[in-house]
Amino acid sequence: MIRRYLIAGFITLLPAVVTAWLLKVIFSTLVDIFRLPLTWASIRLHLPLPAFWELAIFSALATLLLLFLVGLLVGNFIGQQLLVWLDDLILRIPVVKGVYGATKQLMSAIQNGRGGSFKEVVLVEWPQPGSYTLGFVARRDCSWAMEGGEAMTTVYIPTAPNPTSGYVIMLPNSKIRPIDVSPEQALTWAVSGGVVAPSATPES
Repeated sequence: MIRRYLIAGFITLLPAVVTAWLLKVIFSTLVDIFRLPLTWASIRLHLPLPAFWELAIFSALATLLLLFLVGLLVGNFIGQQLLVWLDDLILRIPVVKGVYGATKQLMSAIQNGRGGSFKEVVLVEWPQPGSYTLGFVARRDCSWAMEGGEAMTTVYIPTAPNPTSGYVIMLPNSKIRPIDVSPEQALTWAVSGGVVAPSATPES
């Protein structure tokens, strides 16, 4: 009886805990971003160093303003050209271009299925025999990597709670099972740590 209540409580609270953790990480990152310029400005103006709550309020307002400005830019031709120019600039910076480009392409592929990738969700045996997880088909035909690779498929396996951090594996086609799950449902399942189960029927 006690075990059942503990499990029910855990399942009920897990989504809220994961959401709170993600918000905390995002919020702490924003505060750290604005901490240095605010501290520098305070020293220059001979003002007291900003308290944490002041940093928090400023970070929240600055983030909202930044989102509004980016949305405003995207909505007109000049803004779109500026964003294209900024993308090109970032993609010319060594090291940074690898992380930025890969993350942007990954999120675009997952969201839009551009180039035929990440549209198909499959069930794979991972990370050991007898264990299974959901993955996205990234590329058919791995003949570029090895002899006989034309009978293998590249699968991207997202991790929880951050789906942009995952594993890329090449598997024989016989080890991949199609499953009737949309990419959005698979992402939700991964981010929730498996709590939110998609309604799916494995294909025979």
